[in-house]
Amino acid sequence: MSSIKSTSVDQYLLEGCGRCKLAGTPQCKVHNWTDPLIELRRIVLAAGFTEERKWGMPTYTWNGKNVIIIAAFKENCVISFLKGALLTDPKNLLVMPGENSQSTRFIRFTDVKQVLKLESAIKVFIKEAKLIEESGKKVITKKADEMDLPDELNVAFKKQPSFKKAFYALTPGRQRGYILHFAGAKQSETRASRIAKSIPRILEGKGMQD
Repeated sequence: MSSIKSTSVDQYLLEGCGRCKLAGTPQCKVHNWTDPLIELRRIVLAAGFTEERKWGMPTYTWNGKNVIIIAAFKENCVISFLKGALLTDPKNLLVMPGENSQSTRFIRFTDVKQVLKLESAIKVFIKEAKLIEESGKKVITKKADEMDLPDELNVAFKKQPSFKKAFYALTPGRQRGYILHFAGAKQSETRASRIAKSIPRILEGKGMQD
């Protein structure tokens, strides 16, 4: 399958995603990362993906399915693998976009040298992402009520029943976000601290991003 280069992505590199008032101005964040974005685009297109523009960003599809996105942010640019949780990552190059992301994984870049240094690894990820899409594999995501709760959270529930009631009154997505945030700390002391700091927000019915 041959790749298709999108003229709308050329426009993205010139004007940005168009989703904020800085689009088409020199201050657009895309201009901070033009060179690494161009290199990432080259690498993905060389693998035969079809290039489109979705959500304002360069999106790469395989057999009609969204597989990879490249995008610019304020502090960096990224190559994002939409089923990245299934990729083999022995060097731990892939990171989660957020605490509650169960599927997507990406690599951040701040200059073109980093892209070139990791080009071989990126190609391996791209090849595996393509095979995963062809196989039909899907990321099995856990609902909040299927996730293991940190011991520290259960302790907090026992100490403060109103906190437990407020937590389970949250939407499943908000519950999941908090659980991932709490469980992401390696030390018990840190987990307990995160829970304590979050209790006021949870009692107000707010999620982490509200």
